[in-house]
Amino acid sequence: MKYSEFEFGLNNGAALFAREWRPERDVRGVVCLVHGLGEHSGRYAHLALALTQAGYVLMSYDQIGHGKSLGQRGHTPSYERLLDDIDSFRQECLQRFPSLPLFLYGHSLGGNLVLNDCLRRQPEFKGVIATSPWLRLTVEPTALAKLLAFVLNKVWPTFSLSNGLDVHALSHDKSMVDAYKLDPLVHDRISVRMLTTVEQAGLWAVENAAQFKLPLLLMHGGADPITSVDASSNFAAQIEQGCTLKIWTGLFHELHNETDKSEIIAYLITWLDSLTP
Repeated sequence: MKYSEFEFGLNNGAALFAREWRPERDVRGVVCLVHGLGEHSGRYAHLALALTQAGYVLMSYDQIGHGKSLGQRGHTPSYERLLDDIDSFRQECLQRFPSLPLFLYGHSLGGNLVLNDCLRRQPEFKGVIATSPWLRLTVEPTALAKLLAFVLNKVWPTFSLSNGLDVHALSHDKSMVDAYKLDPLVHDRISVRMLTTVEQAGLWAVENAAQFKLPLLLMHGGADPITSVDASSNFAAQIEQGCTLKIWTGLFHELHNETDKSEIIAYLITWLDSLTP
């Protein structure tokens, strides 16, 4: 496996930090990954190892306000900015691998973004993977908290607070939880702009799921305490064809970091292989 780091430019003149994991020899396709809230692209190195062994490049970037990319931690100027960054990253992947099929993969916040990107902008990808997408939260905020966030988004959108994440809800694998807690690039911040716009986009995606046209692998942990497995099931139920829904019974939020991760990643690779010549 060959590993490299780089920055790619955005339409607004800024740049984001990115990583590439490439197989040593024959390449079958490229997986473009969008990570979740508070984390960063470097947490997917073990997934990259499995993908490169199967012949796939893994490309990922640190979203604005995350990891090694600049910006207020956990904040975005707008939801559209997050979708613009996906589009810019897709162009970067195309430039590097112009003749290979591209797959779009999003986890949690990233799952919200990739589903919305495909519904709203209809980019060309061979297929899409969404794991534990943030379409709704498992425990909804109170009406008062939603009202407060709505008001603050109008008058003080950069106001941030702890995301309240229980790190033990990520995985049953204690070593993965410990690594998360010790990771200096992980943060627990979320701004009211990020919170309100992502929540609204998740609800919109479920309402418009029937318009999803690309092959989709949608996976969720059946015991996910963070993002709603029911919302994922509702999303998938509206798609007439091309959607594979896989609920992993008893598992938590980060399926790729669960105790059953080898089986889960193998399932993902089998799905990729079914769409790759």
